[in-house]
Amino acid sequence: MPEGDTAHRTARMLHAALAGAVLERFELRVPRAATADLRGSRVDEVLAVGKHLLHRIGGYTLHSHLKMEGRWETYRRGARWRRPAFRARAVLATQRIEAVGFDLAQVRLVPRERESLLIGHLGPDPLGPGWNSRTARAAGDRLAADARPLHMALLDQRLVAGFGNEYANEICFLLGVRPQRPAQDADAHAALELGARLIRQNVERPVRTTTGDPRRRLFVCFRDGQPCRRCGTVIQRGRLGPEPLRERDVYWCPHCQR
Repeated sequence: MPEGDTAHRTARMLHAALAGAVLERFELRVPRAATADLRGSRVDEVLAVGKHLLHRIGGYTLHSHLKMEGRWETYRRGARWRRPAFRARAVLATQRIEAVGFDLAQVRLVPRERESLLIGHLGPDPLGPGWNSRTARAAGDRLAADARPLHMALLDQRLVAGFGNEYANEICFLLGVRPQRPAQDADAHAALELGARLIRQNVERPVRTTTGDPRRRLFVCFRDGQPCRRCGTVIQRGRLGPEPLRERDVYWCPHCQR
């Protein structure tokens, strides 16, 4: 799934393209909302909360989640799309701009006062306006009380919103602990501080990196069988999750993460 920084960059792009304009075209190509029509409504704002994208349009909120393959793109009105039309799940157009959501895993439209049904379960977002020392400390306390492996706890959007598999693996490496280590036995506050710093830096970058070098983006994630960038030990890969169908790939350096 995409990380929170991807969602926030997407929201910024969509907000710049649509905010303040009136919709002349509105299509949701999903059965549950196929008949919805918000033509004539103004787009107030587009924002991200964790990995969730919210278009606030008139009295409604359009929610979408990119999951693995989803993508929003913007075009000059009437321009040819770069992706096949059958993959479009949402089309929003103003007089000048067309925003198309391709391969979106989730598309939901609710009255704006019911927006909390979509995102009310989420923990604080390090990229959100509500992130501060108090919310960070509270999130760190919840993480520190979690008996699950640190990697799994970091992915739980109810604790902290925005971290995906890349960040979970890289945070564990930078902290010097293996992904399988229980969060309550690791320095959870340090893990959260690392993660918040990384994601806040990367939201401003065109290419995500945890090493500081976009040519060598990551320390361990997706690098199994390759030498550790710090010590040269071969990176290992395993699977971790609450049940077999929800397992994720985990990566670690046997020397740097003892």
